[in-house]
Amino acid sequence: MSTPRRRIIRPPASPAPAAQPPRQLVKLRARLEKERAALARWQARFRRAFRAIDRLQRSISRTERRISQPEES
Repeated sequence: MSTPRRRIIRPPASPAPAAQPPRQLVKLRARLEKERAALARWQARFRRAFRAIDRLQRSISRTERRISQPEES
């Protein structure tokens, strides 16, 4: 063999594409987002109910005071 061996020149290794997060992690993040949305809905509902109860209690106490005033005079 009188011809020299050829040297194989490979391009430099390109960086690996952005690694996808593990499937389980993606599922957990989706579940977290879903549960946060559900919590926000429940908190809004709870806030409305709490304020309604507060208004009713104040109204009842005002009415009771008005009823008891003529009795005291």
